[in-house]
Amino acid sequence: MNKINKLFAESKDRKLLSLYFCAGCPTLEGTGEVIKTMERRGIDMIEVGIPFSDPLADGPVIQSAATQALKNGMSLRKLFAQLREIKDEVSIPLVLMGYLNPILHYGIEAFCQSCVESGVSGMIIPDLPFKDYQDTVKPIADKYGLRIIMLITPETDEERIRFIDDNTDGFIYMVSSAAITGAQKNFDDSKQEYFRRINAMNLRNPRMIGFGISNKQTLEAAQQNAAGAIIGSKFVTLLNEAGNADEALDRLFEALEN
Repeated sequence: MNKINKLFAESKDRKLLSLYFCAGCPTLEGTGEVIKTMERRGIDMIEVGIPFSDPLADGPVIQSAATQALKNGMSLRKLFAQLREIKDEVSIPLVLMGYLNPILHYGIEAFCQSCVESGVSGMIIPDLPFKDYQDTVKPIADKYGLRIIMLITPETDEERIRFIDDNTDGFIYMVSSAAITGAQKNFDDSKQEYFRRINAMNLRNPRMIGFGISNKQTLEAAQQNAAGAIIGSKFVTLLNEAGNADEALDRLFEALEN
């Protein structure tokens, strides 16, 4: 069974926490250690960002991390090499998050094969058109047992959401707002209504809520309305400030209690 599916199947009685960080930042060779530290500290799933020069969906924090990672020399081939080194030491799901251009340049089938060889369970490609996903990417991903995670936003209509739910597997990434990534202090009434509306749809796939989660209030709102929460910008900021994952996680857990 794919590790993503296994995680959700085995954790229905608790809420999950997934973290995002950008591979190659703050240091080029630190990717494996960050991943192993996160698993040791109880993180359920990890999104590993593939740095790209034009990350349209990302706010300034993740954009800056991607820029630094590229300056450090991170590439997709380098990332796969680093992941292969720790494959046997990591048991939680790893999900690559990146834009379509580097993946096309690498080659979709080669990319999927490298994912399997590196212990990756799935991928999030924010700018992948759904038709291209169905016609080209999904058949190859299915061949390798990989999950392609699709995003929905408050602007995604019900018909589209149900179509995504019927044609994907793993989980649905429920973006808290249509804005770019970045920490928020709270989720306003419109976001809460969005959460309730999606809850009422009784979708087949589990959902994870991301974008803007940085404190106890936003974490609890996400956990109450989905299988769990995804934290990106807040952790990336703390990781850059601390320089090591253990201290960054200490600070993150403290922030999530207040």
